Amino acid sequence: MKKIRIGSGAGYAGDRLEPAVELMEKGNLDYIIFECLAERTIAICQKDKMKDETKGYNQLLEYRMRKILRLAKEKHIKVITNMGAANPASAADMTAKIAKEQGIQGLKIAYVTGDDITSHLADYYDNPVLELGCKLSDIKDSILSANAYLGAEGIIEALRNHADIIITGRVSDPALTIGPLVYEFGWNVTDNPDEMGQATLAGHLLECGGQVTGGYYADPGYKEVPDLEYLGFPVVEIDETGWFTVSKAEESGGIVCEDTCKEQMVYEIHNPREYLTPDTVADFSQVTFTQDGKDRVAVAHATSHGKPDTLKVSVGYQDCFIGEGEISYGGANCLERVRLAEKILDKRMKIVGIDMEEYRVDYIGYNSLYRNQITDGYAGECSFPEIRLRVSGRTKDYFNANLIANEVEALYTNGPAGGAGVTKKVSEIISICSIFIPRDIVDIKVDYMEV
Repeated sequence: MKKIRIGSGAGYAGDRLEPAVELMEKGNLDYIIFECLAERTIAICQKDKMKDETKGYNQLLEYRMRKILRLAKEKHIKVITNMGAANPASAADMTAKIAKEQGIQGLKIAYVTGDDITSHLADYYDNPVLELGCKLSDIKDSILSANAYLGAEGIIEALRNHADIIITGRVSDPALTIGPLVYEFGWNVTDNPDEMGQATLAGHLLECGGQVTGGYYADPGYKEVPDLEYLGFPVVEIDETGWFTVSKAEESGGIVCEDTCKEQMVYEIHNPREYLTPDTVADFSQVTFTQDGKDRVAVAHATSHGKPDTLKVSVGYQDCFIGEGEISYGGANCLERVRLAEKILDKRMKIVGIDMEEYRVDYIGYNSLYRNQITDGYAGECSFPEIRLRVSGRTKDYFNANLIANEVEALYTNGPAGGAGVTKKVSEIISICSIFIPRDIVDIKVDYMEV
């Protein structure tokens, strides 16, 4: 029975590269996917492209390609990645340039476009924004990007045309895996609902890299994971029935067990019975995980129920600025000095007349994670050797955000006593919201270049 092996090369934009190289060297792979687009990443890349039209792709693309292209050629491993971000064409150009510099020949590089609908966004100004409770027109002046989540169509077309390296912009995370499986096995949502559900689940388990091999699972004394410093990334082996196993390279760090797979399955899905992706409405409610050997888990019984009529569009917009400052107090009475610092800052913000939309004060090491829900149970019982005060404020402009940060820094010499380790910064915040559009308005295009 035909089987395909797909490895995970990255779980986010800045992920480690060593586990990907290890899988390519030892994993007997047919494909490796690099999933590098979180929700805000493409909007940030769009800003890079505005400054330089040759940029806008993942900032580690060049580094990764220099390390993996020769391996991909020698091992006959096809590479599929969304590192194209806001500029798949330039990403493909750079990949071809690197291949030529390394003397690699016989590579066909494909890049998939059509996800960027920014130029057509005015047609959807009346659409409700999922997260904000307003119409899209209400934020039109601050919009930076608008990218539809594409499915696997462009990837499948590229594979049918014998592409070795496929670079996309915004596609759904599972699409990177669904593409090669549909190409290899000829599945579709009408005739193969179970297989397509399994393909979606395989992609979902691979998409976050080391999370499913124990990275997000480790909790010392409770859930032990060996050799995290050498954490390996997952590989899926799947056959034409859709049955598959999750494993990792032998001797790599981490662990693959039923629980790591279960944790990753429920990660970032809104409804296990109706997980909406561009390719399928997946149903994970009956999924079973069975330990099938050391660091090997068998996965079965995902299914699907057709595909959605609409596509989700991720809209990036210029949201705000956040001014932030931190200062530490230690030793006897440090908690009371932090409380005094907070009172001083609260009054100083009013004296200076800082225009803020939101203001937050945290005592790191005391109440910064859970506020007073847990802290109140310990207050008065514990003496704290040190507390770090963090103050942040949300503003519409850089000037007011900087005033907030400066007021924290001023505590250095203006009291209370013993403040140290001051840091301050102002962050420009790009946020993401969502609308839905008819899927048939997206024009997917695949272009090629050969080395």
